[in-house]
Amino acid sequence: MAMSIDPSSRSYDLSSLRIDPQARKPAGRGGRLAMIAGTVLALVVVVLVLLAFRGQKKVVEVAAARPAGDARATALLNASGYVTPRRRATVAAKVTGRVEQIYAEEGLRVRAGQVLALLDCSQPNATLTSARTDRDAIAAAGADLEVQLANADRELSRAQALREAGVNSQQALDAARTTADSLRSKIALTKEQVRAAGAKIGVAGQDVENCTVRAPFDGVVVTKDAQRGEIVSPVSAGGGFTRTGIATVVDMNSIEVEVDVNESYIARVKPQQKVLATLDAYPEWQIPAKVRTVIPTADRQKATVKVRVSFDQLDPRILPDMGVKVAFLSDQPVAGEQKTNPARAVIPGSTVRDDAGQKIVFVVHDGKVERRAVNLGAQHGDDVEVLAGVSPGESLVVRGGADLREGQAVEIKQ
Repeated sequence: MAMSIDPSSRSYDLSSLRIDPQARKPAGRGGRLAMIAGTVLALVVVVLVLLAFRGQKKVVEVAAARPAGDARATALLNASGYVTPRRRATVAAKVTGRVEQIYAEEGLRVRAGQVLALLDCSQPNATLTSARTDRDAIAAAGADLEVQLANADRELSRAQALREAGVNSQQALDAARTTADSLRSKIALTKEQVRAAGAKIGVAGQDVENCTVRAPFDGVVVTKDAQRGEIVSPVSAGGGFTRTGIATVVDMNSIEVEVDVNESYIARVKPQQKVLATLDAYPEWQIPAKVRTVIPTADRQKATVKVRVSFDQLDPRILPDMGVKVAFLSDQPVAGEQKTNPARAVIPGSTVRDDAGQKIVFVVHDGKVERRAVNLGAQHGDDVEVLAGVSPGESLVVRGGADLREGQAVEIKQ
């Protein structure tokens, strides 16, 4: 049978909900000091972080504005390439052998025929000695046959005399004549064998000469590819344990520039056209040059045509495989409207920015940037003329100019 409980009869113990008077007491002095110290430390860290970010300078790349009279202002086309020699050879041995001596060192100037290395020549020398011995033995046998032939000729003379006197028979005369003729044939064979032995001596001598590696032309050694004690071979053999070259020699008098020009602009390039070359290592040095040849074929994958440019005058600072920028110049005079409103400077087009329809540049001066509005003129390749706003020689921000502001401190990337 279910039982009913009267809610009014329930009793509740509310004493457990009371707060302990000790818990309502304020924290002790040590706790308050710890809280204050933690707050101060956090504020110091925040201030130091803000100061660190504020003191950090933005790194930018700059380019100098050039005078308007700079010849590159008339450039029809700009391209990049590398310095390369027309004559460059990795000198290798004609025979397989061990390197006994090596005289090639990086930077060594060599003349044509100068010895670069010597290989172990014991086997070719032994072959040469054997060939000479064979020749001498054959020559000695030929000398013996000469003596026998002299005696056979005397016997033949006596046999002929006796036959004329009727004392000797015809058979004896024929036998004497056959002996003399046979000896003459043997002597002729011996002479041919001596010549054959001489040819073998020549081959063995060439093998000995091949043990000496010489420079093919005047030039400079740029790499040393083998060391003393290593095995070298004219063909790749033995995996990574066999060298195929002794040294690499470059003819510094054949230095030129090789660039790839987009086939869409190749019509602007002609043989003997004037060019200004600028090495990446010396950006302020403009080197006069001219187009030597346009290679009559295109690269299907890159859609470019190879152009070779010769320097008007070589310089020791121009080294193979250096990066270089070339400007193909125009022979046409500057347009008449540019003469009436002459440009003040020529700057790279990458330095110009658009700000609400106005062309501006950032000029770096005393480690800070200055925002300037510019009035632009004609464009020549990657460069553009400035009619007002920039003077020649001023440094303009090329890269790293995003979010720059007036007066901001910057660091120039070297």
